[in-house]
Amino acid sequence: MKTEGYSIKDLETLSGIKAHTIRIWEKRYDLLKPERTDTNIRYYTDDDLKRMLNVSLLVRNGYKISKVAAWKEDDIKQTVLDVAKTKKTEADYVDQLLLFMVNFDNVGFTALVNEIIEKYGIEEAMQNLFFALFERIGTFWQVGSIFPAQEHYVSNIIRQKMIAAIDAHGITNTKGKTILFYLREEELHELSLLFYSYLAVKSGYNVIYLGQFVPFADLEKLRNHVELDFIFTAFITPIQKEDLENYLEKLKELYQHQKVFITGWQVKEHAPKLPRNFKVVKDYREFKKYLG
Repeated sequence: MKTEGYSIKDLETLSGIKAHTIRIWEKRYDLLKPERTDTNIRYYTDDDLKRMLNVSLLVRNGYKISKVAAWKEDDIKQTVLDVAKTKKTEADYVDQLLLFMVNFDNVGFTALVNEIIEKYGIEEAMQNLFFALFERIGTFWQVGSIFPAQEHYVSNIIRQKMIAAIDAHGITNTKGKTILFYLREEELHELSLLFYSYLAVKSGYNVIYLGQFVPFADLEKLRNHVELDFIFTAFITPIQKEDLENYLEKLKELYQHQKVFITGWQVKEHAPKLPRNFKVVKDYREFKKYLG
């Protein structure tokens, strides 16, 4: 977590409670007691953040702040657990996952992930909860509130679940078509690629999955060894629009007769000029329609 503490703006961003409201709760209910730096700047601790996340979850579930603020910390935590057992919206699940992440609660995080997958199925779980979780983690990054080990911890657990789901289906190639899934050399974020490859496997395609950090030279070599029908790649790690368009142009020259699917935040952000045989995938339901 942050070594220098959190500002009230950080707490607003992470908890979803407006800074103005947090100040009112501090004054009226003594909810938090911010500390001060040597230069008299207010800041909040890790414990303050955890308390704020718990309180925001309870208030969102109908508990009055005047009552919650008077409770001891153990009572707040126990009520959060009770709420988690009896009433869970998608937002509640994401909040719980974040709390488990902050605390590196391996048992709690894994059990909740399993519960979510059992309740929603892997497709809905990925699209509506796990991707939402990573959007929130991205917000944590913006304010410098997590360190890399926490993101890796979460990513690897979800990644294991995706690999298990893919393995459970096996490769059948009932469609008689082959799809290459890969990420360029500078691209780190693999979960969306794994998810889309799962959809292709489930639909009966022959999937060649190369994963992260694939040199362009390897794509050139692969073309001479495997007959491909479709290419799928994602752009999530920051890239300049010009560099993205140049990369897509190189990819078009390599795969002129295949359909190339692209997705990711950078595609949405830059809206690059696309070669004719390229298609932007906006969400998993759209891709499933293309798969047939």
